[in-house]
Amino acid sequence: MKPRLLLVDDEEMFLEYLSKRLINRQYDVTTCLSGEEALKKVTDYDFDVVILDILMPGIDGIETLSEIKKLKPLTEVIMLTGHASRESGIEAMKVGAYDCLRKPCDTDELVSKINQAYKRKAEQEARIRAAKAAEIT
Repeated sequence: MKPRLLLVDDEEMFLEYLSKRLINRQYDVTTCLSGEEALKKVTDYDFDVVILDILMPGIDGIETLSEIKKLKPLTEVIMLTGHASRESGIEAMKVGAYDCLRKPCDTDELVSKINQAYKRKAEQEARIRAAKAAEIT
């Protein structure tokens, strides 16, 4: 099963370009243009991996990441940055990002990161299920 992805970027053309590339690789892709919209979608749906721009108007990527981790701690988040500083990437990792890539990033590199993040999430969920099963028995 391919991961369920949420792409969040305020640049509509970039979002459309990236979503098409990932859909062509058989991913289940949902898009949105703001941190506020992303938080609503994360609240309403379960995504495996969120691909999130750091610099956005309104709620920026770091704050959105922080809120996503509060709402759905197991959801992995890959940050993208076109203009942000190295410090922003480090801050994102401290807040809980799986990784941080510069955009435009190579699609194969992003796909590799998505698959690694998805694998980590699936392993965490399996450990939780095993622990709950052990409690019952």
